[in-house]
Amino acid sequence: MREMTADKKKTHRDILQEIYRKALTIVNDAVVRHLFDEFGTEEKKYLQTVIDNFEKGKGVLTVLITSLVHKLHNPAQDIRLHQDNMNGGYSGRGIDTKYVTPFMKEMEFPSMAESGWLTRSLEQNLPYDFHYPGKITPDELKRAFLNLLDLIQNQNRSPEKYLLALFVKLIEYREQKKIDLAKPTNLSISAIVHDLKEHFEAGYSCRGASRLPTLAVYAVYQCMIKELKRFEGKQLMPLEEHTSPDKRSGMVGDIEVRNAKGRVFEAVEIKHGISINTNLIRDAYEKFKSHPIERYYLLTTAEEDLSHAGSIAKEVSRISKIHGCQVIVNGIYPTLKYYLRLLHDPYDFIDNYVESLKSDKTIKYEHKLKWNEIVSRQVS
Repeated sequence: MREMTADKKKTHRDILQEIYRKALTIVNDAVVRHLFDEFGTEEKKYLQTVIDNFEKGKGVLTVLITSLVHKLHNPAQDIRLHQDNMNGGYSGRGIDTKYVTPFMKEMEFPSMAESGWLTRSLEQNLPYDFHYPGKITPDELKRAFLNLLDLIQNQNRSPEKYLLALFVKLIEYREQKKIDLAKPTNLSISAIVHDLKEHFEAGYSCRGASRLPTLAVYAVYQCMIKELKRFEGKQLMPLEEHTSPDKRSGMVGDIEVRNAKGRVFEAVEIKHGISINTNLIRDAYEKFKSHPIERYYLLTTAEEDLSHAGSIAKEVSRISKIHGCQVIVNGIYPTLKYYLRLLHDPYDFIDNYVESLKSDKTIKYEHKLKWNEIVSRQVS
């Protein structure tokens, strides 16, 4: 990446706008991963901590951005000396109030009312070094903030790359909240399944794609629970967070339907890009064997591996004899196609799926953009 050259003719606002334009290009070209590949493990950890605290740590975010911008404006400045009454210091609050916070508001990024330096934990008249006593919370955010400044000041790391990384993630964060997702109304069932397959299996630079098949199957269950006689008097349980292990959450699958007594009636385990084998079936049985469950689905986006067909059939038969549960192994795409044919109006499924894309915390801006791109080709 080409670095900015120090140019004192550029104002702080010029620098903010230039880095923002570069960040926008990176987001639009979907090359975010390449930017973060340039950082070491510790740098990634510190940046991710700031990113994870965009809202709760707006003061730290604002002060950090101000420090980075001023380092680009005046490379000789020790940016840890953030008040002009310090020996060799500068007025961070003045630069923030005049340039940074107005810019943050204009870009619709998380921002302070006036300045990050009005936060009690950041306003103390002491350098931002490892002895800084301000009670920045959580503790890991304080460590990240002070370490990033130290890396720039003492280890000659690039303030531009850090600022670029923050702006890229701020743009994604902003767009993730406001992107208008398409809900096509006249797609055939085959077209819907085709679009879903493309959405699940696209090459993404971010994590979270493995959540998409789960959201799709959950969306069709949201329809079936209302329409099918089999599910009368049953309750579809809310989805767990993507990072919650089933054992810890108490669920026997990614998706659960319970009866009026709160007992598991039907469950679905979903795998993305992983073929189902006997080990996965045995793992599933260990989770549901103490429940009076009638059906347990193991669905995958992977192609069927016929070499496992015989052993899978034997294991399914064994579990049926021991427990009585019908274990069903299938591909996600034929399953979705079958379920969609049972629905009164497949648009209800589309509506549920898109609403899940909007609300699920695992789903990133890139996944949403890809959905709009896919369906726009179908309807154009």
